[in-house]
Amino acid sequence: MTSEVRHILSLSGGKDSAALAIYMRDRVPEMEYLFHDTHKELDETYEYLERLQAILGKEIHQSNSKRGFDHWMTVYKGMIPSNQRRWCTKNLKLKPFEKWIGDGPVVNYVGLRADEKRSGFISAKPNIKTVFPFREDGLVYEDIMRILEESGLGLPKYTDWGRTRSGCFFCFYQQKIEWVRLKQKYPEKYEEAKAYEEAQLKYAKHIEGGGKKFYWSGDETLEELEQPERMKEIEKEWEERKKRRKRKSNKLVQILTDVEFEDDPGREDGCLICQL
Repeated sequence: MTSEVRHILSLSGGKDSAALAIYMRDRVPEMEYLFHDTHKELDETYEYLERLQAILGKEIHQSNSKRGFDHWMTVYKGMIPSNQRRWCTKNLKLKPFEKWIGDGPVVNYVGLRADEKRSGFISAKPNIKTVFPFREDGLVYEDIMRILEESGLGLPKYTDWGRTRSGCFFCFYQQKIEWVRLKQKYPEKYEEAKAYEEAQLKYAKHIEGGGKKFYWSGDETLEELEQPERMKEIEKEWEERKKRRKRKSNKLVQILTDVEFEDDPGREDGCLICQL
């Protein structure tokens, strides 16, 4: 007896996966919507998903109801994740995704656009077929913005204050300007991220040879980054980059929006299942 094929779309709390959910809503009525909660998302992310759920008219299921980031932080003895040690993606995104899917046939819908360079590989399970409707239909950034606008959903509110990505508020793929904005908008969240970083440094001291030190923001600690002069320097550099991009751009959407385009079309270094 052949199992019935399930259709599953993972939501990150970002614009692309939200737009894909709206795009596929009437095309695949049996779609299951899934959000992998790390328990370290911004309030704006949860609010965005609630609004999307109302538009979809279907429940957005959540995984990781008991085992969020803090659980796995304990398992890894205080070692924060990095681009070399992405235990967060593995344990908070991929494993729950595969557990939810099980072993029956599944079509997995991913919101990669036609103007992106990233690959869509998420799972090696043989029962999963991954499809990219936006790429197949030739939809690019401007189309996604139109879908969100026409649906009434719009962009997540965290984009209003300069954040460009969904996922944990301390994601190590954030730009330095996003850390500055987090410090300004949610100082308590910034302090929480600092506490994780300090725990990591204590962990490294107990490893033979001192261990490899790494920080949320790459080459400097959050304590260093939050110094007033350093924050001003980061803001100045960001404004200069933004001006250069606008001078080079012919696209109206890049002139009229304040999205960080260096982190949007073609970005390859983020977590695929986190950042759509």
